[in-house]
Amino acid sequence: MTAESNASGAFTPIDLPVLPLDDEVVLPGMVVPLDLSDTEVRAAVEAAQAVARAGGGKPEVLLVPRIDGNYTGTGVLGTVEQVGRLSDGDPGALIRARDRVRIGAGTSGPGNALWVEGTRVDVSVPDPLPGSAAELAKEYKALATSWLKKRGAWQVVDRVQQIEDISALADNSGYSPFLTTAQKVQLLETADAVARLKLAIQWLGEHLAEQDVAESIAKDVQEGVDKQQREFLLRRQLDAVRKELSELNGEDGSGDATDDYRARVEAADLPEHVRTAALKEVEKLERSSDQSPEGSWIRTWLDTVLELPWTERTEDAYDIKGAREILDAEHAGLQDVKERITEYLAVRKRRADRGLGVVGGRRGGAVLALVGPPGVGKTSLGESVAHAMGRKFVRVALGGVRDEAEIRGHRRTYVGALPGRIVRAVKEAGSMNPVVLLDEIDKVGSDFRGDPAAALLEVLDPAQNHTFRDHYLEVELDLSDVVFLATANVLESIPEALLDRMELVTLDGYTEDEKVVIARDHLLPRQLERAGLKEDEVGLDESALRKLAGEYTREAGVRNLERAVARLLRKVAAQHELGERELPFTVTEDDLRGLIGRPHHVPESAQVPAERRTAVPGVATGLAVTGAGGDVLFVEASLADPETGASGLTLTGQLGDVMKESAQIALSFLRSHGAELELPVADLKDRGAHIHFPAGAVPKDGPSAGITMTTALASLLSGRLVRTDVAMTGEVSLTGRVLPIGGLKQKLLAAHRAGITTVVIPKRNEADLDDVPAEVLDTLEVHPVNDVRQVLEIALAPASARVPDRIPAAA
Repeated sequence: MTAESNASGAFTPIDLPVLPLDDEVVLPGMVVPLDLSDTEVRAAVEAAQAVARAGGGKPEVLLVPRIDGNYTGTGVLGTVEQVGRLSDGDPGALIRARDRVRIGAGTSGPGNALWVEGTRVDVSVPDPLPGSAAELAKEYKALATSWLKKRGAWQVVDRVQQIEDISALADNSGYSPFLTTAQKVQLLETADAVARLKLAIQWLGEHLAEQDVAESIAKDVQEGVDKQQREFLLRRQLDAVRKELSELNGEDGSGDATDDYRARVEAADLPEHVRTAALKEVEKLERSSDQSPEGSWIRTWLDTVLELPWTERTEDAYDIKGAREILDAEHAGLQDVKERITEYLAVRKRRADRGLGVVGGRRGGAVLALVGPPGVGKTSLGESVAHAMGRKFVRVALGGVRDEAEIRGHRRTYVGALPGRIVRAVKEAGSMNPVVLLDEIDKVGSDFRGDPAAALLEVLDPAQNHTFRDHYLEVELDLSDVVFLATANVLESIPEALLDRMELVTLDGYTEDEKVVIARDHLLPRQLERAGLKEDEVGLDESALRKLAGEYTREAGVRNLERAVARLLRKVAAQHELGERELPFTVTEDDLRGLIGRPHHVPESAQVPAERRTAVPGVATGLAVTGAGGDVLFVEASLADPETGASGLTLTGQLGDVMKESAQIALSFLRSHGAELELPVADLKDRGAHIHFPAGAVPKDGPSAGITMTTALASLLSGRLVRTDVAMTGEVSLTGRVLPIGGLKQKLLAAHRAGITTVVIPKRNEADLDDVPAEVLDTLEVHPVNDVRQVLEIALAPASARVPDRIPAAA
């Protein structure tokens, strides 16, 4: 039954048997085989054959998609080309789809098939094609060709290129397996050929883009898999070669067991939080490639964690008397430090006896700051403390450290990252409760890399260091059981916040008697060994040691004294080798000059009167504290000649602002109270005063030279000499009050070393005399004063000793 168009060009309705297609869509131009085993398919074909036998021509059916049980509104007119057997032997029919048909009402017909009335859809296109349609056809062919070439369908490419009808070209996309049923239905129901071709181009372009991405991903995955397989194969070969080599060398090949980090972590005695962090890193290591940089970082981190003594602790020696005996045997003097360590051990013993080892997660560590001049034994004291406590000792040098990472460690992401010095010290000690000496903590600096002193705040805070976190480890480390001893020369250089976290112990230097004991018991045996001499070959009597300490070296510590002893022994050893001296030999006081030359420091009181610094008016002896301990300071004053016209006050000697102000105060006091003190104050108005502090290359500052400058000016104006055996220290006020100063112990030790016998100090510093050794106080006559008038009364020589010449003028 063939439908023809009428005179107006419209298609005549036709009656056709319906061949339903479940979830399948056939577009015009397609040739499809259908299985006649299906009842509905066979009924439709048999009905079409019956009509064709009656009227002639080929049987025609209406191919209608049935989606989820519902028929679409448009079908395809199909011609049954052949009926026979399919490739699997089942009966089948070959049907060629021709035209779109709009489905109408149902009708009747022969056979068991469903008959409907349909009308052909007009899909004609203008001839010639508009330019836009031609471009669309060209674009579709290019996309279809690209897709077919990727699939290897070269024989189909030519057929697609030969299609000129854009409607047929759009319907050709029905063969595309990537189109969904809904998309094919949309193509079937779209009558306009240009719109249909646009849809086909859009869907084909999207599929090609997705295919490109999928191919790129598959290629990357395949390359990665190939690389891993190749690397795995090579490593297996390498392991086999290593095994063969180890067998040839007689090794058992068990070294690989050390690489099993998981087994090492599980076998190690680690705190729970450290074990958890380590196992996480092991999991990362197992997932990473052997060539990955992260794998190397993780191995280094795990090695560091496994080497730390997380649960190792040494037992403290609770023999308090024995510990004190060790401290006394290894160091003379330093009673404050010895008492503090003894107190610490006593408290630790009582806490252990009462089960109070850990309170609030913290143990009973200690943080001490040993501040004192060089050479007094601060560093060696740390070893003695560790020895007395039965602990491991580690020294951490902080001098010149400017990088905060030196304390807290580097982040692991940096190349060559390391834990900080604190963690390395614990690792080196091999226990969690060592004695750690932070040497030269006052020499720590800061720059663009951070402030190491700020990083030390947590380390040295007993309330925080039980959860210290190093940047490299990133796990909490308990430092609360560590005894920290920090050493410094200058207290002012330590930041206030850091100093607040430490217990301050001041080491002010040794007396001459202590130096003799140290030289005899410690320095001499050590230097005899270094010089290759025996104790019965060379000896030093006590008078020689005392002269070495008093006249050849003048220092707070004993470092130069040890050098002098070493020089003596070297000289004796050399003379013996040259045949100039027989051994054994005992060095006496009289032998010193011939062996090491003349003394460098002669006490002021022992010099010839004409050679003394205070042999002329205007020179007074003061006491000061420097980085090397206490020292004697001479203050010189002079007045300019009236003829020069000079006026005012001139100060030299590299003085700080505070000392300059003290000089102004001293001058103002004498001007206002000159008449009361019977001084010619008119000279101060008409002539310029000059105050000089010798050793001008050394910076000086502080208020404690106030009474010394006042005394020097008063001596200059009165013409009375300052007593040679008198030294003084104290701040002066405008009313003549003598105010307290600091560092009294170091100053009195310096006066004792210099041979001074009389010292003037502020009355309010009298309580500080308790810190001064008794043997030093026995040799000094100390005068506590409240007023400058008392100072002048003590320091200036009697009026009978007045120099008759006029007041000397400045050069």
